[in-house]
Amino acid sequence: MFRGFEANLSDHQGQSKLTQSASNPIQDVLFGHPYLEVGHLKTQEFLDSLERLKTMYYRKFVSLLVATMFVIGSVGLTSAKSVSTRNDRHRLQGIEPLDLAVLIQDDLVSQVSNELGVTREFINSLPGGSRVMVGYITAGALQVRQPFTSDLDKAARSLRMPVSSISSAPYNPYVEVLEALKKFQSSGGNAKAVLLVSDGLDISRGFDSTAAGQTLDLERVIKEAQRRNVSVFSFYAPSVGLTSRSHLAASYGQSSLNRLADETGGKAFFQGITGFVTFDSYFDRLREALNRQYAKAS
Repeated sequence: MFRGFEANLSDHQGQSKLTQSASNPIQDVLFGHPYLEVGHLKTQEFLDSLERLKTMYYRKFVSLLVATMFVIGSVGLTSAKSVSTRNDRHRLQGIEPLDLAVLIQDDLVSQVSNELGVTREFINSLPGGSRVMVGYITAGALQVRQPFTSDLDKAARSLRMPVSSISSAPYNPYVEVLEALKKFQSSGGNAKAVLLVSDGLDISRGFDSTAAGQTLDLERVIKEAQRRNVSVFSFYAPSVGLTSRSHLAASYGQSSLNRLADETGGKAFFQGITGFVTFDSYFDRLREALNRQYAKAS
C-alpha cells in the first residue's frame, strides 16, 4: 500500500514540475522567455543590417549626385566658353559700316538651305550703321526680299530657303546681279559690297572654253560695279543643273566668279569643284578680308 502511495505522490510531483517549467509568467516577465529572447535578437540583427544598407546606399546616391552635378557644370562651362570663342571669332572688329547686298541664286542645291543660320549670324555681326539688302536670283527677274535697311535682324529674317529646282534657274546670274547693283547709291554713304552666292555659270551665249569668264553680261556687271565702287565677294555652290553634274561646268562658273571678284576688289571663295561644303570656312575668311579691307582709320 505504501509503495502505491509513493508512486502516486511521485507522479503528482513530476506533473507539477512539468507544469511549472512549461509556463511561468513571472519568470518570463522578469528574465525573458528563452525562445522569445532568441527571436528578439534576430529581429534586432535584421534591423541593424537594414540600417547599414540604408546608410551605404545613401552615401552612394550622394556621391553619384555630386559627380553628376560636377559633370553638368563642366559641360556648361565648356559650352559657354565655346559660345564666347565663337562669338569673338565671328565679330567684325573695327570696320566701317557697309551697304551690303546679299544675293542668292534660287536653283542652288538644297544643302544651301542648311547655311541660312550662319548667313543670318553674319548679317547680324555687321557694324552699326550698316545697311543690308536681300535678293534672290531666280527665273524672270531679281526677287528683292528685303530692300536696303539698317535693321539687320529684319534683313536676316528675310532669308528663305532656295527653291532648288531647275524651274527657278535664272537666264544667267549676271543679268540679275546687274539689276541689284543699280539699287546702290551712286556715291557717298557707306562702303559698298555684294555677297553673291552662286554657281557663276553663264551659258546664255553657249558652253565652250572661250565663253568661260568672258561673257557679255559678266563684262557689264564688272563695269557697273567699278563705276559704283562696289566690291563683289562670292561663295561658290553648285546648282541642281549642270554644275552639280559636270566638273567642266563647275570650273567655268568658278572662273567667272573669280574674275568678277578680282576686278571689283572683292574675293571669291570655293573649295574644289565636286560636291558641296558648308559656308563656315567661307564666312571666317570673308570676315578676315572685310576686317582688312574696311578697317576704321585709327
